[in-house]
Amino acid sequence: MDEMTKPQDASAEPAPRTATGLLDRTFGLTERGTSVGREVMAGATTFAAMAYIIAVNPAIMSNAGMDRADLVSATALAAIVGSVMMGLWANLPLAVAPAMGSNVIFTYVIVKQMGMPWQGALAMVGFTGVLFLILSLSKLREKVAKDVPEAMKIGIQAAVGTLIVFIALRGAGFVVQNPSTYIAMGSLRSPPVLLTLFGLLLTPVLVVRRVPAALILSIALVTVIGFFVPGGNGKMVTSVPSAIMSWPRWPTSTFMALDIGYLFSHFVVALPLLFYFLCAEFFSTLGTLIGVTGAANLRKPDGSIPNATAAFATDATASIVGPLLGTSVVTAYIESITGVQAGGRTGLTSLTVAGFFCLALFFWPIFVIIPPQATAPALVLVGVLMMQGLARIDMTDLGNAVPIVLTLLVTVLTNNLINGMALGTLSYIALEVAVGRRLQIPAMVWGLGVVFIACAIVISQIF
Repeated sequence: MDEMTKPQDASAEPAPRTATGLLDRTFGLTERGTSVGREVMAGATTFAAMAYIIAVNPAIMSNAGMDRADLVSATALAAIVGSVMMGLWANLPLAVAPAMGSNVIFTYVIVKQMGMPWQGALAMVGFTGVLFLILSLSKLREKVAKDVPEAMKIGIQAAVGTLIVFIALRGAGFVVQNPSTYIAMGSLRSPPVLLTLFGLLLTPVLVVRRVPAALILSIALVTVIGFFVPGGNGKMVTSVPSAIMSWPRWPTSTFMALDIGYLFSHFVVALPLLFYFLCAEFFSTLGTLIGVTGAANLRKPDGSIPNATAAFATDATASIVGPLLGTSVVTAYIESITGVQAGGRTGLTSLTVAGFFCLALFFWPIFVIIPPQATAPALVLVGVLMMQGLARIDMTDLGNAVPIVLTLLVTVLTNNLINGMALGTLSYIALEVAVGRRLQIPAMVWGLGVVFIACAIVISQIF
């Protein structure tokens, strides 16, 4: 038996009142089989996998007319607040930051297509966060997470893993669009593709050889090699940072810039979008929590998520703080699974991520040079590990197999977790009814089916 998992001797002396002992008691490090060093390394790994948000979120949202420099600060500050809350309140290894996807909808649909001023759009997102918080404190979100059948949970976890693989490979240029086959592998004559291939071979080798900090070592090594590999834009894959340090600035132009009056004067126009954000974030966070806690083996014997109410309430509160600072919906990040793979099991991982975002306020020019070719191999390995739960399901039972496969395939083929969860849920209901197990379907699953149908109707009207 591994030393980390041996039961503690009841007659042993109590832990000394050192800093390490205090952290152990606060976060339950020994109980979850981890250590301070492992948690810090896990937090560093998670941060390395999601550091791109410091550059990407401002790049996207500045197209809505917002100040890009202020958005850099708002992004980092929102991540700090959310991750600290997740670590101290929920004690889960989940990093929190502005949501990719929601920032695209915010900028290109709400502001640019529909013509809503970004101040009004921020007010709408903040109002959505208030609704999130009410739902979270009522424990409705926790009940949904607990009552979802195991087959659906594993389907979601596998779907998230597959989506991570696809997004990572696409972002690195290893998977590209093709007019005939829709997607294809990038050209092996392309240096960035070859660099990604090197990382894809290196990363699992480091992991199976149990090299300490394998994922972050892989990310760092590929990033350094990228300084010498030409990219497709005439530059190197890894750009030379513009500076070592850059003094952070308070997001003056975006802080408290919400136009609540616009929201209520245009509430009829905003209502479908409010419903969209509610559906998107409700189920996206649910999927992330199921995926991360499953990968970390933190779920309780009954399948429920530990401290789920605190986790959901943190996610909701962060979605209120984010718009106040000047960014869109803030959510738990699926990249947290990289930290779980590196050994993260407690909220100390989240606090470490918050610490790195604090550093990023000063050293962000260094962190944002990490190219997708460096993070893709780590994310691919994580996606593979997330599919291991499929081994626990009897795939010869179509009642299990069809919802899982549909959830997985539709998620990755439409690049949308909600689509996959919706079809997986509806197929589960249809098959259970067909085989005469209608009474065994939890009421929550029936409710999810109705919500997904309503979401589909609303989204079809918006898009």
